[in-house]
Amino acid sequence: MTRRVYRLHSTLELPLEDVYEYFEEPDLPGEVADIEITRRNNTLIISAVPADDSISKYTPTAQLKASVSENRVYEEDPDERGPPRGGPGPQWGALDEEEEIESELVEYACFKGDRETVLQNTALQYAMFEVLCEIAERAEKGTLTAVAVEDGDLEATRIVDGEQCPASVTVVEDPSNDDADDGVDWRDNEFISD
Repeated sequence: MTRRVYRLHSTLELPLEDVYEYFEEPDLPGEVADIEITRRNNTLIISAVPADDSISKYTPTAQLKASVSENRVYEEDPDERGPPRGGPGPQWGALDEEEEIESELVEYACFKGDRETVLQNTALQYAMFEVLCEIAERAEKGTLTAVAVEDGDLEATRIVDGEQCPASVTVVEDPSNDDADDGVDWRDNEFISD
């Protein structure tokens, strides 16, 4: 069974707490026995532990990589607050009386970038892609788009703000139909001396 991810682009963001909560009881693919989560400064690395003993412990297994950032989350959107109290006209003392909006700092895991940035290494790559899709369905905002192959069939994936969306693959140019005469013949080139 051949399964591989060829193209992937992600702009997913979700609270770090939600990522840890998902991995407390994850629904892992059969090839993945467990997950190891490592945090180095502002980088979160989620690595696959293979279920198959034939994969050497020295073989780097697929891993998901996210940057961690802090965002201030407000209890109430400041733009949705009503007009200042006291009616129309200048309110000279209104700024002093204005109440502060409750907020807290929340750490977010940001899975942003292309395949080489977000989904690294080849062993168990497709299985970790499936894990990334599970994370994408829990994401508050962002998009995950991918082109993968499973048993010779191309499949497109698109998840937007936690919702699966229709996706398709369109082949616009077939490189195998290109004429070989268009390239430079390096073996018989008068500009290259022996």
